[in-house]
This record gives sequence, C-alpha cells and structure tokens, in this order.
Amino acid sequence: MSEYWVTGNEFVSLPTIRQGDGAIEGLSFLHMGAKGMIELRGGEGGPLIAPFVELDGRPVELEGLKWGRLHSWVPRFEAGCGGCRLEGTLLAPIGERGFGYHLRLSAGEAGAEYALGLRGCWAEALHSVNESKAIEAEKHAYRSAWNHSFVLDMRPGLSLFAFAPIFTEDPANCPVRDRFCTRGDEVRYSIELPGRLAAGESAELCVWFGLGFEEVSAATSAKEMLRQGYGAELRKTLDWLAQRERTVGDAALDETLNLNMFFSYFFAGGLTLDSEEFALVTSRSPRYYVSAAYWDRDSLLWSFPAILLADAGTAAEMLRYVFTRQIRNVGLHSRYIDGTLLEPGFELDELCAPVIALGGYVERTGDRDILREDCVRRGMERILRTLGTKRAPDTALYESFLQPTDDMCSHPYICYDNVLVWYALRKADELFPGAWPGLSEEAGRVREAIYKHCVKEKDGREIFAWSVDLKGGWDVYDEPPGSLLLLPHYGFCSTEDEIWRNTAAEIRREDYRYSFAGCPIAEIGCAHAPHPWVLSIANSLLSDRRESAREHLSRCAMDNGIACESVDEYTGESRTGEAFATCAGFLAYAIDSALGGRKRVAE
Repeated sequence: MSEYWVTGNEFVSLPTIRQGDGAIEGLSFLHMGAKGMIELRGGEGGPLIAPFVELDGRPVELEGLKWGRLHSWVPRFEAGCGGCRLEGTLLAPIGERGFGYHLRLSAGEAGAEYALGLRGCWAEALHSVNESKAIEAEKHAYRSAWNHSFVLDMRPGLSLFAFAPIFTEDPANCPVRDRFCTRGDEVRYSIELPGRLAAGESAELCVWFGLGFEEVSAATSAKEMLRQGYGAELRKTLDWLAQRERTVGDAALDETLNLNMFFSYFFAGGLTLDSEEFALVTSRSPRYYVSAAYWDRDSLLWSFPAILLADAGTAAEMLRYVFTRQIRNVGLHSRYIDGTLLEPGFELDELCAPVIALGGYVERTGDRDILREDCVRRGMERILRTLGTKRAPDTALYESFLQPTDDMCSHPYICYDNVLVWYALRKADELFPGAWPGLSEEAGRVREAIYKHCVKEKDGREIFAWSVDLKGGWDVYDEPPGSLLLLPHYGFCSTEDEIWRNTAAEIRREDYRYSFAGCPIAEIGCAHAPHPWVLSIANSLLSDRRESAREHLSRCAMDNGIACESVDEYTGESRTGEAFATCAGFLAYAIDSALGGRKRVAE
C-alpha cells in the first residue's frame, strides 16, 4: 500500500501526507504565470510540516497510526504516544486559500508535562510541468505583524508566492510559541504548545497555513481561517462534501467512488494562486509522471463526467476554460495551463473531446444557454474546421498522428477514434441543429466507412481492427485510454453485436500479450504500460463485464485507494502512474454509471 494520503481544496494540494507519521512532505499549487505548478518541499532538515509530541521534556514516537477519512476526503489519524493519545486532522477548507493542521493530545491514567506542535523545514521550491525543477531564487523568512508569527516567501525580482502560519491574534495571552532560523539554504521552524495535562485531560492546537502572492495575502488567508474557527471550517467543508457524495449501495465501492471523485475534483483542476483563474491539469500531484499540464482527452473524457456528477457549476466552468484558454490548440497532444503548446502531435480523440463533454453537460443539466456563448460557438467552428483537414481523400475516415496513449500510431485510421468522430458529429448536429449542414450525413458515412474498412477477419471471425492504413495494413491491439470495449458505451453498437463480441474476446484471449487472462486482475494493458490498467477496469464496468470488473477492483489497492495508471496483475498494487487524477474521475464515473449511483443525501 502507498505510504501517502492526500487532501486539498481549490487552491492548495497536499499530495504527500506520510502514512507512518502524519508528516506533510510538500504542498503544491497552480500558478498561471509559471504556466504550471509550484511545489514547496522539505529537505535534510525534515519534511515541510510534521507533528510532534514531547512528554516530560523528551520526544516520543507516534505509534500505531490508524487513518480514516471524513466524508471520503478529509484525512485524520489516531496514534499512541507514551501513554497518551494523539488525534490529527488535516483540513483544507472549501473556498479558502490554505489549510489547517489540527492536533488533540489526550492524557492517559497519568498526567504529564507536554509540548504539542508542528515543526518543519522548507528546503526547496520547484516548478513542475511534467518534470520538477528547482526554482533558483532566495528564500526569505521573517517576522510579520500581519500574522503575529513568521512568513516564508520567494521573490525572484517581484514576489512569486508567500506561505504563512498563524495560531493566534493575541500573542501576549497565547501560550503557543514559535521559532524559526535559516541553516544553509533551508528554513527550519517549530510551533509548539507547552503545558501540563492531568489524567484524562486533553489539549488542542490548530495551526493554519495561508498561501498568497505575497506577505499580506498569505498572512491574511491564514487569519481568515483562524477567525472563522476550526469547528466552522470543518462543518462547512463536511457539509459541502456530504451534499456531493454518491452511493451505489455498497460501502466499500462507495468509498472508492467518492474518494476518486473528490480526488479528481480537487487534483484535476483548481484555481491559480496568482490570477485566480480556473485551470485543468492531469494531476496537481507531482507524484504523477506528467503532472500539471492539460490534455483534452484526460480532462474532458475522463475527469469531466465525474465532475458533472459532483457539481454541474464546476463542469460548466471546465467547459468555459476549454473553449477559451485551451481552444486555440485543441486536439494537439498537451498544453500548458495557459493554453500554449507543450507537446505537439495531433490526436483525433482529443479533438472530439470538447464536443462529447459539451453534449454530456447539456444532456445532464438541460442548460442550453451555454450553447449560445460566443466562445463555445467559435470553438465548435474551430473543431469542425480542424476535423475537416483530417479526412481521408476518398472515404469518411479521419486520421490521427498519435494514439490515445500519446504513442505513435501503427496506422493512421484508428477505429475507436473514428467512433468518437461519429459520436461527436451526431452530437454537434443535435446541439446546434442546422448550424453546420450535413453533420448527420457525414456521421452516417463515418459509420459505413468503419464497417467497410475497420472490420477484418481473424481466425474465421470478424473483428474490429485497432487501426488501418486503407492500403491493406491493420492490427489487432487495444489501449485502455481509448478502448474498443467502449464502442457500446458510445452507442455505436450493442454489447450483443457479434463483431464487437468477437473483438472483446480477441483482446481477452490468453495468448494476447496484454490480456492478463488467468491472472487475479485480468484486465487489459498495452505497450505504454504492460500491466492491467485502472482505465480498463472502468471500461469493463461500462461494457459487459460489470461483475468481473467489480471483483478485479476489489483486489486493487491502487495508490492507497486512488486510481493509478496500471496495477500489478497479481497483487493489485500500483505499478505505474500514481496519483492519476483524471483517471480517478473516470473510475468514479464508471462505478456510478454501471452500478446505479445516486446522491447519498436527497435534494
């Protein structure tokens, strides 16, 4: 099992909360000026933030930490410590620019002198877009009148960000004391509450940490949470979560569904610290190997359906971000959060993704006003115009340069991608009737071309080829990020269609390299990551393998319950792609869709 727990809100992510001792190794936030994400991390002097307990002047180890989540998102633990009991809760309140660490120490049968608190080390700040690289600028640590404590910041010329704790507005009457110093290139600090506990008594400490563009905004962000109070911030956040939790009538699956839905909500998008703009990313966790960048497919085909379940307003915000910031380079491999090109290479599934997401939003919400927004209509024009340049000269098949894994195509005409074209053309005509004449007719021609050119015979049975070149070349293959198993999900055929059933059987055969048939987790992999993919479990849930997929999911630890890219076919432990936030969304959506999900709290 992974050693990390996670939490976060719209502004801040805590992706590396250590399971063994409750320490926060680092935090991250989106920054539009940096075109990606900034991380703060600890170093040789310790993690960024760590709880500690001293009894009778001696440090004590936390023993037997037991973790849980409040409403599938807010992590908390209990631990023994030298005859006392420590409870910790890590709360990133909804709507706030920061987070709090709440500690409660309870004495056992014997009282004790104690010191309860947090200590930490700020060793580095990193800029992350797929790769993390150190920001070469001076760290500043200084006393501030704005928070009655200290502020940490970085100013490579102008301020880049600031980070500030607060624990009181009345230092003269507060027993909490803080210290900080600079050792080499690290800033080390401690915040502690000393005192004495009699038998059965308890003491509490909550330290709030604010983020901001500079000193005042960081300090007052923390002060706002202090003034609201821990109880009020906790209730507000738990109420928000409760209103969005969903159930399929199975406690274990409910936990997986909601944890992954909230992880996708908070880690696949968020507000930038410097401009407060909403942005979408693959993951706000640096543990995911291509974090802090934007993919049309990831955000709109995988994360979007789950966000639409959780909060339609946020789903609409996602669409507006896509049709403004990201539309200029729609369909190109990956982009920075400001919409500029990161990795070139055309991908047909990504070009179709905004249309599919827009259709899903209108179908679920009934909100057609969004269709009249200029950015949406202009974006649709661009998508259809680009699509027209990818059509084969003599047949209604459309080419892609890269596959759904972002790897190179064997042949340019991918069957799954063209099914998305068929779906998107029909959806565009439904959303904007008469705006672009001939869309439905072209969709019909695409369908005919798929059955004419992508259906091949293998071992005496007709199957859908993975891709073709219209010159006789074709291959048997499948990729979980864009699987032939999903053809019935998009309504192209039924699960009873003989060609589709032959295709599914072909890629599940024991002699197919990536089938993992006969393994405890017999889901599909691919060359990009040759182990069963979590996306394949979702694909099976959405096709004809609900019960086997449900069983496979029950065997998967994944990344401490959170979706990863692939798992070990025998143990279910993560093999690649930890903290995969957009995948987490698709898994949550698949569980909910396949198993009759509904809101846990009736409206």
